[in-house]
Amino acid sequence: MPGYFTDEQARSIIQDTYGNARSESTAVAEALYSAEELAGLPRGAVELALGVGHPVRYAGLVPGEVVLDLGCGAGIDTLLAALAVGPTGKVVGLDMTPEMIDRARKHASLAGAAHVEIVEGVMEEVPLPDASVDVIVSNGVLNLSTRKSRAIAEMTRVLRPGGRIAIADLVLTERLPEAVLKSPAALAG
Repeated sequence: MPGYFTDEQARSIIQDTYGNARSESTAVAEALYSAEELAGLPRGAVELALGVGHPVRYAGLVPGEVVLDLGCGAGIDTLLAALAVGPTGKVVGLDMTPEMIDRARKHASLAGAAHVEIVEGVMEEVPLPDASVDVIVSNGVLNLSTRKSRAIAEMTRVLRPGGRIAIADLVLTERLPEAVLKSPAALAG
């Protein structure tokens, strides 16, 4: 499949799309998460739930673990992971969109999640040391990478031996039409 966008073009399109994302609806979150899970979260995090699944549910998180939320967006999965690992654990939310980083930091602060750190970066160059996390969660983000094998290599690099990865993402079962492949709107989700 030919590449229709350079890495820089793709990142710019994605940053513009997600940086400008707005919502006052909780419909996506309500479709993916239980009412009990959403009850204690800041409304902004719930309204900006833009994922496609619930990777935290399947990650088997336990208190004390270090979790990386790859492409954390406004932070809904970051906050759910923080609740699961508790104050003895740590959650690092990684995103490349400045507006989402600001939102995730705000939501972590509103939730009182002092053991959450939000960092700027891209999934193809995770700004964390080797073997530094127990679990990686990612929700609807890997599909946005133009270098998926590099993103997966980075996940493997930062994961501790015996660590786990829980990914919820889009999967295609047939080739998309060329018009869709060339569409900036389709690229960004």
